[in-house]
Amino acid sequence: MSKGKKIFLAAAIVFFIIMLYIGYDISTRTRFPGSKGYLKESVLPSDDSTASDSTNTDQK
Repeated sequence: MSKGKKIFLAAAIVFFIIMLYIGYDISTRTRFPGSKGYLKESVLPSDDSTASDSTNTDQK
């Protein structure tokens, strides 16, 4: 193997190790969106009587 090929191979290995580390780091800091539970605001009805509803037809 020539010196140029050895340098390229070493740089490629270092690059892939860095990319694997970055991918692992990102995957440990985030969660799959489907694994999140429902938010209380989206499941429970609002107690706020001043909230406007676009389907509300009773206007005074």
